[in-house]
Amino acid sequence: MKYLLLGAEGQLGKAFKYLFDSKEIEYIGYDLPELDIFDYSNLSEIIANYRPDVIINCASYNNVDLAELNYEPALKTNSVAVDNLVRLSEKYSIKLVHFSTDYVFSGIKHMPGLYSEEDMPDPMNNYGRSKLSGERLIQNYCNNYLILRLSWLYGNSSNNFVYKALSWAHENKIVLASDDEISVPTSTRLVADITLQSINNSLTGLFHLVNTGFASRFEWVKEIYELSNLKTIVRPVKMQYFKLPAIRPNFSALSNEKISNALKIQIPHWKDELSRFLQIQSENLEPNKKYKRLKQETGINQLDF
Repeated sequence: MKYLLLGAEGQLGKAFKYLFDSKEIEYIGYDLPELDIFDYSNLSEIIANYRPDVIINCASYNNVDLAELNYEPALKTNSVAVDNLVRLSEKYSIKLVHFSTDYVFSGIKHMPGLYSEEDMPDPMNNYGRSKLSGERLIQNYCNNYLILRLSWLYGNSSNNFVYKALSWAHENKIVLASDDEISVPTSTRLVADITLQSINNSLTGLFHLVNTGFASRFEWVKEIYELSNLKTIVRPVKMQYFKLPAIRPNFSALSNEKISNALKIQIPHWKDELSRFLQIQSENLEPNKKYKRLKQETGINQLDF
């Protein structure tokens, strides 16, 4: 089976590259500036020449606040460009794997509990609207697809919440984090692994793919520091404190029950997955270089995004 990996240099794309390389799976990967999935002609030429069995689309505009200030780039990447993938997937009978977000939900459930695939989307920001638009294009016009909704993704990249939280701990004695924004921290390793299992088991349709459990940003930061043996004080505040352009749902935690049952697997709790991730990072970096590198790579003091 041959894979075309789009968005290969993002944190999720890198997780797929690592998985494919470790399993000696045949694939080619593209990212900007080499390929813009909005460019139908270039994309069509690549697909026609390579003829993949599966397209995995990790390409995404995911800056939530910039999308609120300027909707067009988010809509272009997360929706209009997805139409290119749908048309070419249908033309060449290719399975399309696409990733969406918990932000397609408003955070206000009429029935208590985690969001399931049966709950009605109702995004409250432009990022969520652009991702939902992409979902619907695939659902309406693609016959062989797999849409996986993710949340609070982190992996081997400096542009995620875990690395930023570690950087803040070495720049501040006290770190503030919101306690009224709740979802599921989820690792790219888990997403890549279960996505491949899903493809191998011929799953189609819409699924939520997240770690088990849920947490607030405040609880997540506390767990990061405890696992890293850091003594930094974490204080809870409300999301309003950060005055961010985009409104976030207060509660957007997804249920992974459907995909767990379909694959007959148990998905690790977010705390266990985080512990595994931090342990690997600790082993891969010399202690005296670890946080110096984090500070150099991030340079961001904002506590939410």
